Amino acid sequence: MNQPLPKLMLASRSPRRRQLLAEAGYPFEVCPPSEAAEGGLCDQESPLELVSRLAYQKAAEVVRRISTGLVLGCDTVAECDGRILGKPEGEDHARTMLKLLSGREHRVLSGLCLWEAPAGPPQIRAAVTHLRMEPLSDHKLNEYLASGLWEGKAGAFGYQDGIDWVHVIAGSESNVVGLPMELLAEMIDEWRADRRREI
Repeated sequence: MNQPLPKLMLASRSPRRRQLLAEAGYPFEVCPPSEAAEGGLCDQESPLELVSRLAYQKAAEVVRRISTGLVLGCDTVAECDGRILGKPEGEDHARTMLKLLSGREHRVLSGLCLWEAPAGPPQIRAAVTHLRMEPLSDHKLNEYLASGLWEGKAGAFGYQDGIDWVHVIAGSESNVVGLPMELLAEMIDEWRADRRREI
C-alpha cells in the first residue's frame, strides 16, 4: 500500500509549477522562499550543478521556516553551448537570448529537491530535455516579444504558450514548462519506499 502523500510545500513563486502540480492532482501549498534563496550564480558550476544547488537552496530556506511538511524546491534554466540562460531581465535581454537559440539545439535543465521537514535527508535530482528551435524571422521574433509571453521564463520562451517553433527532441516536456513531472513521481516513489522501510 502506498504511503499517503502529505501536502507538498512548493518552494516556488512559479504559476506554471502550481498549474502542473494541480493538473497532476498533487495536494500542495505554496511556500515561496526568500528572494535571497533564489539567486547566486557561480562561474565554476555546470548547468546541472547550478540548478541542483538552487533547488536545494530554495527548499532549505523553506525547511528552516516550517515545522513539518514535504518541501519541493525546483530551479530551471536553458543552456546553449555552455551558456546558461535564466529568466530575461527585459525585452532586449529576451531578444538576445532568442537570437542565440534561433535555429539551434539547446537544453532545458531542472533541479529538484524533495525534503521532508524537519529532519529528513534531502533528495536532489535533475532532469535534462533536449530541444531544437527553428530559425526565427525578424517578424516572428518581434511578434513574440510584443506578446510579453517571454516574461519570467528561462530562455525567454514558454513551450506551453502554443508556439510551433520549438520542438522537444528528447526528454520531458513538462521539464521545459518548469517542473519535470516524471522525475517528481520517481522521487515521491523513492520517498514512499524510504518511509515504508522505516515502519
